[in-house]
Amino acid sequence: MPTESSRARSMNETRDRILDIALDVLGENPDAGMGDIAAAAGVVRRTVYGHFPSRLDLIRTLTERAVAEMTAVLTEVTAADAEADATWVAFIARLWPVAHRYRVLLALRRGEYGEAIHGLLGPVDDLLADLVERGQDSDVFAQHLPAGILSQVAYGVVFAIADSDLSDGTRGARAATITSLLMLGVPESRAITLVGDQP
Repeated sequence: MPTESSRARSMNETRDRILDIALDVLGENPDAGMGDIAAAAGVVRRTVYGHFPSRLDLIRTLTERAVAEMTAVLTEVTAADAEADATWVAFIARLWPVAHRYRVLLALRRGEYGEAIHGLLGPVDDLLADLVERGQDSDVFAQHLPAGILSQVAYGVVFAIADSDLSDGTRGARAATITSLLMLGVPESRAITLVGDQP
């Protein structure tokens, strides 16, 4: 007879599997419904609704997961105390797999779930704005826009490239890093030097 802890573990595994599959399904079709996700996960709709009472709950949970991963990466790279542009490069290099995995949130952010996603992304937006402001204060990043807006422009480029034909492999990561640095006002020669040959 299964114990309470084994039942809870099994439920968490099912929930995590549904989230992973939802990311894939929504990545292919941002308009996919709960039935599509259930079918892809090999469970009945009731199972999906048992974990996520609505599509909004599912999207919120995916966003919370993305925010936790992105915040951890950003907190770690900013602790290294390197120049702001080098810190940005380290952030994008570490973020790339996460950005590619969660790129559907960009599409969903423009739709009916925009407000919910935007609200949950607040901690990431704040950390990015702080990093860009640090770069502006040390004359590494351009100052023609406030840090909060400039960081969003540069960060948006990363997700746009993650959602493009360049999304797989090192070419996309390199393009995203260099392009986002250019958006931040870093000269192209410096951007290319910073990125170097890193994957």
